[in-house]
Amino acid sequence: MPKKSLKQCIHDGEIIIGRGASILTEPDQLRSILDKGDFDYIWIDSQHSAFNEERLVNFCNVADEFDMPVQFRINHARSAYLIGNYLDLGPMGIEVPQVELESTVDEAIDAFYYPQFGKRSWGGASRKVAPEHHGRLEYAQWWNENGVLWVQIESIGSVTNARKLAKPGVDCLSFGPSDLSFSIESYPNHFLRTVDDCARHVAEQLKGTGVAVCLRGVASEDQGRYVDMGVTMFL
Repeated sequence: MPKKSLKQCIHDGEIIIGRGASILTEPDQLRSILDKGDFDYIWIDSQHSAFNEERLVNFCNVADEFDMPVQFRINHARSAYLIGNYLDLGPMGIEVPQVELESTVDEAIDAFYYPQFGKRSWGGASRKVAPEHHGRLEYAQWWNENGVLWVQIESIGSVTNARKLAKPGVDCLSFGPSDLSFSIESYPNHFLRTVDDCARHVAEQLKGTGVAVCLRGVASEDQGRYVDMGVTMFL
């Protein structure tokens, strides 16, 4: 029986653990990390870290040796229109930071998926290889069924509108706890007073949708408490 994709595991509500890494990690060091195989995806960043397109291609090539999905956070929500370009460099998924508007989600979906669901342009010699799916339509269908799109929510506004941001095509709403904390502190009388309150609220909104909630920086011994809230992905 074929192995389930990360996207399918997300939609099935399985507990998924990720690991962060630097895009500057040297290939042999990255192979050492990936060889342990004690996580489900590896995450890299360009929002708060140095970014180089050639490095991204090389990083994804090494991850492909281990069949490890690469989740790549782009630098800004306003760069959502560039998602297709980033995907052509090899990631299996994209995270869009600081999302506030439904229009940003619409733009991300259009750039992430091929027609007829999205508007991603065809091409890219370094894009993720699909086993046994080499034709244009075959590959497009494979990608649309396997690529993983995250929307990062980092404010009280995006938390309260989470259900509207979780549009078809979005696989996960991820939290940015530090920026969210700034937002919480600016609303001292709001009913959502902590990141935990926000996580619980979003998980409740997304119940039954197949869209996962992801939290960062949770110690392994604390994950059970968040799973009870409805959080299924950790980084």
